[in-house]
Amino acid sequence: MMSVVGGVLLLSLILGPSSAGVEGEESVTDALDVYSFHIRSKVSSRYAVTVITSRVANRASAPREVDFHVELPKNAFISKFNMTIDGKSYSGVVKKKEEAQKQYSQAVSRGQSAGLVSAVGRTLEEFKTSVTVAAHSKVTFELTYEELLKRRLGKYELLIKARPTQVVKDFKIDVHIFERQGIRFLETHGGLASNDLARAVTTNLTDKEALVHFSPSPEQQQCSDCQDKGLSGELRIVYDVNRPKSEGELQNVNGYFVHYFSPSGLSRIPKNVVFIIDRSGSMSGTKIQQTQEAMLKILDDLHKEDHFGLIMFDGRVTPWKDDLVPVNSDYLALARDFVNNIRSEGMTDINNAVLKGVQMLSRFGESHSGKESTSILILLTDGDPTTGVTNLDEIQKNVREAIRKRYTLYCLGFGFDVDYKFLERMSLENDGLARRIYDDSDAALQLQGFYDEVATPLLLDVQMHYTGASNVTYTTFGQYYDGSEIVVAGQIDYNDLEIFNAEVKAKMKGNDSIFHEVLIGNERNASKTLDHYIFETYIQRLWAYLTIQQLLERQVLLTEEQQTAVREKVLALSLKYSFVTPLTSMVVTKPEGEEPHVAHKPKEGNTKTQTKTQTRTRIFASPIARSSFLQGASSSSSSASSSSSSAVRRRHKNTRLATKGRATARIRSGIAYLDIEEKPTARILPEIAFLKVLLPAQGQNTSICFNVEAPRGLIPKEAVFKLLHDPATGVSINGEMLKRGHFLKIGVRYKDKCQIKANTTGIMVTDEGKEQLIFWTDTPTSHHCDGISMTMQNKVLDVSVGNISVNILLHEKDKKSFLWADIRQQDPIPKAKGLLGRSPVSYVLKETSPLVKLEILGKEVLATRDSAVDFRTHVKPTVDCWLVPFSSLVPESLLKILGL
Repeated sequence: MMSVVGGVLLLSLILGPSSAGVEGEESVTDALDVYSFHIRSKVSSRYAVTVITSRVANRASAPREVDFHVELPKNAFISKFNMTIDGKSYSGVVKKKEEAQKQYSQAVSRGQSAGLVSAVGRTLEEFKTSVTVAAHSKVTFELTYEELLKRRLGKYELLIKARPTQVVKDFKIDVHIFERQGIRFLETHGGLASNDLARAVTTNLTDKEALVHFSPSPEQQQCSDCQDKGLSGELRIVYDVNRPKSEGELQNVNGYFVHYFSPSGLSRIPKNVVFIIDRSGSMSGTKIQQTQEAMLKILDDLHKEDHFGLIMFDGRVTPWKDDLVPVNSDYLALARDFVNNIRSEGMTDINNAVLKGVQMLSRFGESHSGKESTSILILLTDGDPTTGVTNLDEIQKNVREAIRKRYTLYCLGFGFDVDYKFLERMSLENDGLARRIYDDSDAALQLQGFYDEVATPLLLDVQMHYTGASNVTYTTFGQYYDGSEIVVAGQIDYNDLEIFNAEVKAKMKGNDSIFHEVLIGNERNASKTLDHYIFETYIQRLWAYLTIQQLLERQVLLTEEQQTAVREKVLALSLKYSFVTPLTSMVVTKPEGEEPHVAHKPKEGNTKTQTKTQTRTRIFASPIARSSFLQGASSSSSSASSSSSSAVRRRHKNTRLATKGRATARIRSGIAYLDIEEKPTARILPEIAFLKVLLPAQGQNTSICFNVEAPRGLIPKEAVFKLLHDPATGVSINGEMLKRGHFLKIGVRYKDKCQIKANTTGIMVTDEGKEQLIFWTDTPTSHHCDGISMTMQNKVLDVSVGNISVNILLHEKDKKSFLWADIRQQDPIPKAKGLLGRSPVSYVLKETSPLVKLEILGKEVLATRDSAVDFRTHVKPTVDCWLVPFSSLVPESLLKILGL
């Protein structure tokens, strides 16, 4: 059973001025006084309930705005939030996500102050809200969240980081840990427990309880490294519990049980491991260096009973040896040389690489059939497959059918260019798990740490059975590794049951084994009495927490119908226990005149992208920002509509025409409008920039790509292209291109009924003169405009009208945001024109030497091997393509009209 990083608690309280401040008044830091700052965490049998309380006084003679900002573990669920202002309380209410989002959107559409308060980081999530505090008034914030600490490498860890931004008179962190099994060891680490601050930490440890208290004086908070902004540091509490050699720990309170199973004293099972390492071009530089560093350390840690293999892959699959070899000094020396000489180049063939690893394990199993061992594959990749089999579903099927439940596959996704859901599905289907390796300075340590977790298998095929229980969490586990822990929770059918029996069957080195744990009536009563003073319902809430986590983790493997049933169950539990999960949000009520905030459970993603989106949302919510958006969207408006008389006047002002035949490229106010209709293309001016477009090819694995040349020279920053125009339906889609070949704005127009204008900060929808703002968000939402339906999810706006649909995606590259449009048609549209609204074409490869020739639309054209980024998904894979002239994709009849 694998475990992940333990509980993490981080708190930041950020203070900012309100626009109501008076010139010449005292500074904000003097006016806003955080006079009390408490963190209380109670941990009962690994289940932690943490309450963060901050009290702030506005000592100014004018209103001030106070931001409450808390970072919490990704695995935690917020369960309570409360603000108290001048004795009056305002509480957060957990609602179905769609209901909460609707309430938020209504507030924003009125141009009032509101903001999403969700973000995601590497190991943390963020809760953030704000409130305006009247002069000489006080506010108290109180946030509660819950989590199950997971055992990793033989310990649990609670990490508390405090950054209150100023010296606090009453500053306390209190952690109370109660473990019925007894606490084997407990240590405190981190900046808040070192140097002079070590005197502010006190620890009282008894057999079953630990109290950790941190209370720095104002003088201790004024450290030399704090820059007069108070403390900024972390307190890490690391501990483990006593463990019997075979039995686990079984507990019951109020009809719910939890079983912690982590036997010690077992012999390790030899393992056969194949490391499958991506060395494609995208791994060049730091990534490949960190991979080499980690692999060298992992080779040193291989056990003498193990066997191992190495596979490097790009567009080719290169095994170090054709078969697994034993761990000895000679093979290790050769393996180190092989790792040191890894060079990154080429494409990415995941399918053949994994299948090669499976073949190596199969051959080894056939030749060592009498020896007891376990076999695993560890795949490390930083991107999507770009050669060989590239269909993700097909790769999953091939790998699943090859492994046939015989081996375990772990998938490590390096960075954010990889399709992480694909890796999750593939690993879960093969009894493993996926882990993201963050592209950071400690990536080598992350890789090492993962290997350490699976380095020592102790049990295989673990089956947990409970007599008289129902609604039990997962009970089947492929492996149990040293240093981890299996946790199962459920309900006892009859609370007066005299004997509650737990049975664990597993394979261990040398033989199969059965572990028993029995909880009889007197012990159950003692359990209830002993644990009641911690909090009476902790096992019930632990059961709900674990059930939700496991259901969400496994839903990627389910059918659509099964996923619907799982979501209903998760939603019901989330609402019952007031957990903020991916299906719920917390609406933070605020005083009259201030709109509510909404706290979401964010998805795994890029920290910078998520944070920037949050910032845009908050800026966007004000009337001034809304006005700025409308001005910025005017270009998209003119892209999508040419009927406005003011737009016509602007279009002819400072206009310069470049013509060839009937072609026109209008240049006005620094924007070139390149019409690709029944008019020839514009004369190309100096300094050409390219928009590279991918076009799927029927019956071929390799796509077609073509460059569209955007005029430059006297044309400054942008050029507007017609992406699709269908005169039959009245649908027009235009895009305004950036210098770098990406879209800054995309406009969609349907007759005179509906206009949609998207830019990198949001979407403006105009329906019969009424305007509505839509914000880029991961949350599923739906909107309607006369004749058009729109849905938003994962920062993708799906616009559908008739048999035409377009996905408008918000992307980020090199810290810059841009848009892309993926236009799809159910049936070919004969009279439709445009760059992206083209149906797939077929081609025949005629010659490959000395020049590549393709036959397209009945004519032979020269082509070159190239690659292009596919912006139709957020993964943005780089794919192979045949680069051809755009004119080769246009029928002869249209070429004559265009004059090409």
